[in-house]
Amino acid sequence: MSHGDWTVRARQDLVYRVTDVPDVLAPGNGALARAARLEPGASRLVVMDENVFTHHGHAVLAYFLGHRVTPHVLRLTGGESRKTLAAVEKIARAADAARLARRDPIVAVGGGVLTDMVGLAASLYRRGTPYVRVPTTLIGLVDAAVGAKTAVNFQGHKNRLGTYHPATDTLLDRGLLRTLDERHIGNGMAEIVKMAVIKDATLFDLLEGHTADLVRTRLAGERGRRVMHRAIDGMLEELEPNLWEHELCRAVDFGHTFSPAVEMVAQPELLHGEAVSVDIALSCALAVDRGLLTPADALRTLALLRAAGLPVRHRVCEPGLLWNALAESTRHRGGEQNIPLPNGLGKCVFAGDLTLPELTRSTELLLRLLDEPEAAV
Repeated sequence: MSHGDWTVRARQDLVYRVTDVPDVLAPGNGALARAARLEPGASRLVVMDENVFTHHGHAVLAYFLGHRVTPHVLRLTGGESRKTLAAVEKIARAADAARLARRDPIVAVGGGVLTDMVGLAASLYRRGTPYVRVPTTLIGLVDAAVGAKTAVNFQGHKNRLGTYHPATDTLLDRGLLRTLDERHIGNGMAEIVKMAVIKDATLFDLLEGHTADLVRTRLAGERGRRVMHRAIDGMLEELEPNLWEHELCRAVDFGHTFSPAVEMVAQPELLHGEAVSVDIALSCALAVDRGLLTPADALRTLALLRAAGLPVRHRVCEPGLLWNALAESTRHRGGEQNIPLPNGLGKCVFAGDLTLPELTRSTELLLRLLDEPEAAV
């Protein structure tokens, strides 16, 4: 007989796929049809941001109609300022209007902001609806759309509300990057540089001397393919054993200690990857100050970021704001700083004892690295 004390243990197997699919919207390409389970007579909710609809809306509509599926298209205004619960409610209302059954996938075609919002809406709608991601930005291809996290901003905080609800399928097509301007390619390059610095020295070598050309060509060609695949390999290798973030020491948080606060304070001036780039630069200075990274390797990293057209310093990055940003990241990491720092190129260690004087000293060191590289080396 029970004594009023129950313990429930349950496991949920999770499988999701990330697939490189050239020409994903070509009429004869069946990858999206399989992922979204398109059957004649069905209907699907397709969520796109306005800019993506301008460039790819006709191809998306033609694809679904070609499979004799009715597309219910919801167009949202993009940008971090629109990454809100109100947008998630719009997606849920559109799902109702499309009369989606519980297992009918929602299809998200857009950048990381859009796929994050669709993922959150899907996780909430009927307590969990599948969805398919077709990222159209570089930051989506290599970062936002390959993991399990969904989110919206809240109360002035980056991604404060969210869930873990990966898309069943994420279909990656570098060809969709052709419509992006170089700034948005550079925005995604920040996440690639992140993986190179803390995990993959071979990726760093692939980037060095070629970053500007990779941006200009939108990662076309064999080098672009290798760069994208190595960045995703590294990201998923880090994410898979810790998908639910039970362990809060995460190498992929490199560049994301100070950047959430910097991005929110500086928006709309800074894109996400631009704020990450600023954080990477400061974190490299911290590593130099601690003797973990040589000034020469810090300068090589700064050169990669600059070659991508990324900022490495911003006027809001004063010690007071950075210290408050660290305090917020520490709360998010369960009360520990857990600051990822490069230990040479391609390796990572974690710092847990950063002080305000050290942070101030490192901001000054970064300025010396930027303005007086010969002296700094």
